[in-house]
Amino acid sequence: MSLPSQVRLIEVGPRDGLQNEAQPISVADKVQLVDALSAAGLGYIEVGSFVSPKWVPQMAGSAEVFAQIQRKPGVTYGALAPNLRGFEDAIAAGVKEVAVFAAASEAFSQRNINCSISESLARFAPIMEAAKQHGITVRGYVSCVLGCPYEGTVAPEQVAMVARELYAMGCYEVSLGDTIGTGTAGATRRLFEVVSAQVPREKLAGHFHDTYGQAMANIYASLLEGISVFDSSIAGLGGCPYAKGASGNVATEDVVYLLNGLGIESGIDLDALIVAGQQISAVLGRPSGSRVAKARSAQ
Repeated sequence: MSLPSQVRLIEVGPRDGLQNEAQPISVADKVQLVDALSAAGLGYIEVGSFVSPKWVPQMAGSAEVFAQIQRKPGVTYGALAPNLRGFEDAIAAGVKEVAVFAAASEAFSQRNINCSISESLARFAPIMEAAKQHGITVRGYVSCVLGCPYEGTVAPEQVAMVARELYAMGCYEVSLGDTIGTGTAGATRRLFEVVSAQVPREKLAGHFHDTYGQAMANIYASLLEGISVFDSSIAGLGGCPYAKGASGNVATEDVVYLLNGLGIESGIDLDALIVAGQQISAVLGRPSGSRVAKARSAQ
């Protein structure tokens, strides 16, 4: 299969990237990050999460962030809304697209959201109905698609089942997440081969963590499978608070560098992206996790 000519990146840094940080991050710093990402050409930015601050304290203030960002025409500013209360709060904040998430692993589902996979999917039914009524689009996530910290290997057929259910209930796109970053290129190609028998390839996305240094190889493997949408995080921020040892998401800067080298259009200004990553890294008090940013700063 030939490589796609264009790729859409879903920037998850402000939500998935910052949710695992130990230190508090101000609303002003979050707003600055989102605005810098908009200016760099990102067409989709996951700004925050409408969950209880008790469970994810770093996502407190998401409504204030939405109220203060400079929204650019044509840019989607999304948010995670795992339950109806969160969905209602997102709507009140002016969110036009929300995301829901399920796990491909029963053990991870129980540890993460205290319910089975089937129970988690049932919880989304009222969200999907409310989304239809409000004209809100919904994106789906499936976690632990290439491995689970509690169960080990996860069968592609299990992932396909969960992805199929999310797609059937109305998620316009389903992102498959290698939560603990253990996936390899061969396993990634097999995963998309199996899942695409249940959900069209053009409705699938890849979400890779770089724990084992395989994220870029897995993205290239996904491109070979005809996948043209990827989640990434500025400066490689992130991890999963419920998956011990899971390091950051693949850095958006590094993905853009790869795409540029392949002649694949993303519409993103790499130089502006590097600056945005360096700014939020300075706020966090550490260097950017992007290999491209580190290489550029060393020149």
